[in-house]
Amino acid sequence: MSIAVAYTDIGRGHRDGNPMRHLQFVRSNTFRWTLMVTGVLAAFILALFGFIYWTIDDYLITRSDRVISAQIDGIAGLTPERRLEAIDERLKQDPRGVQLAAIFAADGSRITGNLESLPAGLKIDAAPQGVDIIRIDRGGREHQTVRAIARRMRNGDVLVIGRNVDEAREISRVVGQALALGLLPGFCLCLLAGAWLSVRAQRRVEEVNQRVQRIIAGDLRERLPHRSVDEPFSRLAIIVNGMLDEMETMIHALAGVGNDIAHDLRTPLTRARLTLERGRTNATSLEQLQAVTDRAIAGIDQSLTIITALLRLAEIENSRRSAGFGDVNLHDMLREVHDIYEPIAENKDIALQVEVERPLTVCGDRDLLIEAVANLVDNAIKFTPEGGKVSIQLLRDGSEPVIRVTDTGCGIGEQEREAVLRRFYRSDKIRNTPGVGLGLNLVAAIVRLHGFRLTIHSGPGCKVEIACPDQPD
Repeated sequence: MSIAVAYTDIGRGHRDGNPMRHLQFVRSNTFRWTLMVTGVLAAFILALFGFIYWTIDDYLITRSDRVISAQIDGIAGLTPERRLEAIDERLKQDPRGVQLAAIFAADGSRITGNLESLPAGLKIDAAPQGVDIIRIDRGGREHQTVRAIARRMRNGDVLVIGRNVDEAREISRVVGQALALGLLPGFCLCLLAGAWLSVRAQRRVEEVNQRVQRIIAGDLRERLPHRSVDEPFSRLAIIVNGMLDEMETMIHALAGVGNDIAHDLRTPLTRARLTLERGRTNATSLEQLQAVTDRAIAGIDQSLTIITALLRLAEIENSRRSAGFGDVNLHDMLREVHDIYEPIAENKDIALQVEVERPLTVCGDRDLLIEAVANLVDNAIKFTPEGGKVSIQLLRDGSEPVIRVTDTGCGIGEQEREAVLRRFYRSDKIRNTPGVGLGLNLVAAIVRLHGFRLTIHSGPGCKVEIACPDQPD
């Protein structure tokens, strides 16, 4: 009931004119998962760009430190006069304005170079470090943060060599532009993909809902849509459609079972009633009354036989006996069936034979299997004319044991092989033969319970096989 109500609610939402219905994909799990994955991807890209930025920045700083260390070693080894010339020449050959160089006297006054003063925080004779300086070679005073190294010369002067590392800022700007131009459109594209997938899934659900509504309304021929591709939704739809096929078959069968039961019970009960009525009116002696009673009992027994068979079918189809499975020796079982029916066959002058190729064992319910084989043998004897032959065989076909019952009777036509398995089916050729039309249906139910396979062959005579797959030797 709850499933039907849920589908009804979905269908009502699909049919109403609410304009917000088209935005329902925002609340769908597909869109939420897409949004979450997009967020994780964006965070990963940000972390990646950050790693790239810090790695390049560290590389540029390390490279600058190596360059200025090598430069100060080269200039420090020159004479004081040549040192001044090297500073001036170095600054002239710096079109980008990234080089910094200066010489200060022992009292801190500038001798030459493009630094206004000796940086206060710069340690002398130490490793390269970042300091704030004032640059004066561009027509004014310019504050910068640079990497620099200072060394005291033998004459007391202090040589300072530095390098502007503003490339890191340029890289930061480029990374920011890449994020703005690449990440944002990619994020929007992921959101659009999520919205498309969500709307697509929503449309499929709505289509399924419409078809389910028609099935609930009674259209048992309706089926769920699916594509001819290997995807979970299509596989689920195929499974559900198979279940609907089985349900349609069962419902149609149930619709006819009531009429079949009423028809098959009505005849013997009516005959019994008429017999009793006539006996009450016409019987003039105890012997006549006993004969009438016997005929009435025979009609009632036939009705009870039908009811007992139906209850037996219900018990088997509900698999209540599957817990009692065990090893069954088929050769012993077939000889037991042969011994039961041999007197009946002799009365009709029918040769009943049993042929066992080799002893075979299966897992199942021995009583049910005897009942199935007995029904086949009973039918074979019943529909084989006098002087005929019925054979019970046990053989192995490949890897599976096979029980085969054959006779020389009228046989089953190609067009009736499926029909004879239905309840109460009676072929026109055997209308005058006693029976209720439940024997083969009972056999089929027992075979299904065991997971075996029932095959009815058409042609002269009748041949019925029960194959038992996946059984040990």
